[in-house]
Amino acid sequence: MSGLSSRVVLATRNPHKVRELSRILTPYGVGLASLDEWPDVPDVAETGTTFAENALLKARAVSVATGLVAVADDSGLEVDALNGMPGVLSARWAGRHGDDAANLALVLAQVADVPEPRRTAAFVCAAAAVAPGGAEIVVEGRVDGSLLRAPRGDGGFGYDPIFVPAGESRTTAEMTAEEKDALSHRGKAFRALAPRLNELLDGVE
Repeated sequence: MSGLSSRVVLATRNPHKVRELSRILTPYGVGLASLDEWPDVPDVAETGTTFAENALLKARAVSVATGLVAVADDSGLEVDALNGMPGVLSARWAGRHGDDAANLALVLAQVADVPEPRRTAAFVCAAAAVAPGGAEIVVEGRVDGSLLRAPRGDGGFGYDPIFVPAGESRTTAEMTAEEKDALSHRGKAFRALAPRLNELLDGVE
């Protein structure tokens, strides 16, 4: 396999995710392309009710638009005291998509009166790969943990500064990129997906 057909396009323009997914997938020998190479491809509305549905929506649309195997994810924070929310609404919980500071502040306010034993939460990620011919793979990764009462750490993005994985004393924002990848929901999902990408690449003419 060579040339464009051997590449996988990451169906995101989020620079944080591009860097993170590149770190995770590159060791598997997968040739990666950024969606920025296709500026005319429109953003895909995340209208699904689950992470898997949204990941597949994005991967399908980008695969059709680029003619490549497309990889997408949808991920977010599920807070037990909020009945699993913000969930698929994590990126726009405060009303505007991608406003990390506002989203984080709103979650903290909503669980302000929740006692420590009930401040449990999980990061969940669905990773999907779709080939131009329609073949699809979707896998999920999850990391359980708890929420702090105030942000801590300068790394990561999103809700990382308030999330402490189970068995850890640090937030995911206090970890190095490599440490976070080793245990994160996206790390788990994409490490499960990466070996199976060859199945899709082998079917691309």
